[in-house]
Amino acid sequence: MRNFCQSLCLVAAAVLVPLVAVPSSFAWGNEGHTEINQVAAQTLPSDVPAFLRTQEAINTIAYLGPEPDRWRNPAEAELVSAQAPEHFIDLELADMVGPLPRKRFDFIRDLYAEAVKHPEMAPQLAPDHVGLQPYVTIEVYERLKAAMRAYRQLSAGHKDTRPVELAITFYAGWLGHYVGDGSQPLHTSIQYNGWVGPNPNGYTTEHKIHWQFEGPFVGRNIPAKDFASLVPKTPHVLGDPFEDYVAYLRHSHTYVEKVYQLYKEGGFDGAGTPESRQFTEERLAAGATMLRDMIYTAWVRSGDPVVNPFAPKPAAAAAKEK
Repeated sequence: MRNFCQSLCLVAAAVLVPLVAVPSSFAWGNEGHTEINQVAAQTLPSDVPAFLRTQEAINTIAYLGPEPDRWRNPAEAELVSAQAPEHFIDLELADMVGPLPRKRFDFIRDLYAEAVKHPEMAPQLAPDHVGLQPYVTIEVYERLKAAMRAYRQLSAGHKDTRPVELAITFYAGWLGHYVGDGSQPLHTSIQYNGWVGPNPNGYTTEHKIHWQFEGPFVGRNIPAKDFASLVPKTPHVLGDPFEDYVAYLRHSHTYVEKVYQLYKEGGFDGAGTPESRQFTEERLAAGATMLRDMIYTAWVRSGDPVVNPFAPKPAAAAAKEK
């Protein structure tokens, strides 16, 4: 990870980028997002509820992979404005606050505090410019876990679970979009669509690389079967979903320059090269693996005991709060 001074140099260069250039590309395009969700759903283990492993659920989760990109139409201007920053995070900027806080509004407050310290960078440190990717991801994950907890309770009470099954399937598909975004290196960097700042390696500065890599190249060349085998067969229960997800984003970030190198070599033209196809398959597989593991972790952790916030409090505790 870059130290503060290195980050500040990169960020200062980014000041020159017009503010209207906030990332607008759709990570992985329709095909990539659909395939990531499909492979993740197909590799769920046998101890998740059976309804989540049916072909109907797999098809629905796959369809929902691109769903948040369907919410990015100018016809829904307020929705576009609210959720556009949730598809990316520019880690060079985000890291100016230090370790990322766990909660969305703590991060927003920290960004504004940094903007006060560096008023010349205030526009670049606005939350909608920096991005909120890990926060929407963990929030949807927790929605999924809460729905799975409700499923357990309804099942134990021999009650109708069909409504909550629909909710779980939707949350799993919705979650997949953001996890997929996180596996695309350019969704983690100020270098999201044309190199900014010092450029000794002569990388492209045109605003074409982002979509050419994740859209047409994937759509033409990378079917799901080509990367499904790269997903480990055994799921992993995340120890700390937020910290593990941030580490996943940081790992994606290490490949930003690799994307530019491959582009410079013509790796995303036509059928690309063996190296560019392998790289892209590995990134798609990383997204499918993290999604499968997050869904599985939500199921496992939904069985943990929790305090019912709506349960009547003991008289002594209630009296203390008065």
